[in-house]
Amino acid sequence: MCSDSRDCRRVKVLYTGGTIGMLRNEEGVLTPVPNEFERKLRRNPQMHDAEFAQKLFGDSAEMAPLVLPEVHGMKRITYSFHEYEFLLDSSNMTMEDWALIANDVHQIYELYDGFVILHGTDTLPYTASALSFMFENLGKTIIITGSMIPIFDVRSDGIDNFLSALILAGNYIIPEVSVYFNYRLYRGNRTVKVSSNRFDAFDSPNFPPLATVGHKIEVDYREIYRPCTIEKFRVQSNLNSHVGLLRIFPSIPTQTVKSFLQPPLEGAVLQTYGAGNVPSNRSDLIEVFREATDRGVIIINCTQCSKGAVSDIYETGKTLYDANVTPGCDMTPEAALTKLAYVLSKTEWDVETKRVMMKSNIRGELTGEKPPQLQEWDLIDSVARSLHLSSHDVEQLDSILFPAMLCSAVQNSDITKLTELKGYGANMSSTNSDLRTPLHIASAMGNLEIVRYLLVNGASIHMRDRNEITPLLDAINGEHEEVIKVLKQCGAHLTLSPKEIGEKLCSAAMYGQVKRLKSYKLAGANLSQGDVSGRTALHMAIMCNQTEAVNYLILSGVDTTVKDKLGFSAIDLAKHMQLSPIVELLSSNKDGKPELLRSGSRVSNGTNGHS
Repeated sequence: MCSDSRDCRRVKVLYTGGTIGMLRNEEGVLTPVPNEFERKLRRNPQMHDAEFAQKLFGDSAEMAPLVLPEVHGMKRITYSFHEYEFLLDSSNMTMEDWALIANDVHQIYELYDGFVILHGTDTLPYTASALSFMFENLGKTIIITGSMIPIFDVRSDGIDNFLSALILAGNYIIPEVSVYFNYRLYRGNRTVKVSSNRFDAFDSPNFPPLATVGHKIEVDYREIYRPCTIEKFRVQSNLNSHVGLLRIFPSIPTQTVKSFLQPPLEGAVLQTYGAGNVPSNRSDLIEVFREATDRGVIIINCTQCSKGAVSDIYETGKTLYDANVTPGCDMTPEAALTKLAYVLSKTEWDVETKRVMMKSNIRGELTGEKPPQLQEWDLIDSVARSLHLSSHDVEQLDSILFPAMLCSAVQNSDITKLTELKGYGANMSSTNSDLRTPLHIASAMGNLEIVRYLLVNGASIHMRDRNEITPLLDAINGEHEEVIKVLKQCGAHLTLSPKEIGEKLCSAAMYGQVKRLKSYKLAGANLSQGDVSGRTALHMAIMCNQTEAVNYLILSGVDTTVKDKLGFSAIDLAKHMQLSPIVELLSSNKDGKPELLRSGSRVSNGTNGHS
């Protein structure tokens, strides 16, 4: 049960338009009505628990985030709703709109655990594909969903799609842009629209679902594409719009193709027959392609078939490769086009680098060559047979065996064992019974080498254990400054509320834990943040006569004018406690020339302190 906001997961909903939020007018025609969606959601008991919201937010509940009803075994979801000023039919979606969505997510990225984007269905695969490339080093769950029938109609798929997307975004870390529809979560850049009227309107022809929702939610963690760099989340919002799609058909005029490939076009997706074939007896057509690639136009060969990939096994396909046309493997046309717009926007890459990137797997959008892996189930079956386990026990062994072995390898600083387990298919973000990951343990130990290894092998920095502790908090509590720096470099951030941070800082100051204060500062904490009583770390350091902490806080530039709820500033408190050296220090700090207290000294006073 979510007893306070810390026990909840925060999700941001971006409503761009589409069928899901439309209402029927007097003529029965579907139309978007500004600001009506959220108002109706607050009245829907399936989408908002008004009674619990009142307990959680008090008198401000009507203006506070919405709260989902409790779901057994899941964290309670609170979600904030942002409706764009101009609601769009998805047919009107443009690259500028993609950039707006991407920048909005980037701006509030650290404030939420996950994101849900409500979108019309017609161009949804284009938006999902584009955002998957624009979001670099993504570490949180972003789900795009919509519906075929408005959510407020009696017979709608919108409720299930929206509810499930919120639950997945808040409770699971799936660091991809994904599409949720009809009980399945698909990788966004693998998704295509396959029906104009069925609830199962989307499919992922060349890649399995990332998750399926039924009586249980089953996530295929091995298929999740994870960032494997030590870099922060960022957005590439300036796409190159000089791209296009060209579908080959019998007797296609050469002049049509030639005109299409003229400047300002810089990249084209060529949809060809079967396994990537074009008429090999059309030398005029092949010459047009060769002329275009010679002047730097990047042409990507994708199949017109919904399943399968392009290949050069036929003469009619090899002809294109000889003309320097780049194979698109099994990319969808939507993914190929948006990836092309993304790659062409990288001005720091030359043309050859861009061609290499187009046929490389950078977001899970195509099936590249996989490194050889050991058979995971060979290991599990061997253990199961030796222990004479039942088939039910074997199903659970995967989630028990690998986390235990990974955590043991981390504790022993055994990178060789970690590499072997990865070869068996172990998920580096798998959790033990306390929901702690290998990265939690390595961060708590301060083992920088193991932390780096885990990060470049896909470990998530945002996982929380049973006590809501992240790897960053583990590193702070262990005062491991180098680990904190690496985690921050990778995009880790504090998940505590401002008041909770204030309490932690005051506690550290009370005991003179200067290194702990430094750790919080490295992690991005504001050392002037107050606790529930308004006291800051400086207040507490003065009250407890911790001179080293006072010196450090002054040198760190904390705000010395902050007053607690009793109206005392730091200097007021020092005067009240008759701590003359601290009063002098604070006074000199106002002049910009603080005269620090002698290290280790205790300042005498004549009072019992301030309470």
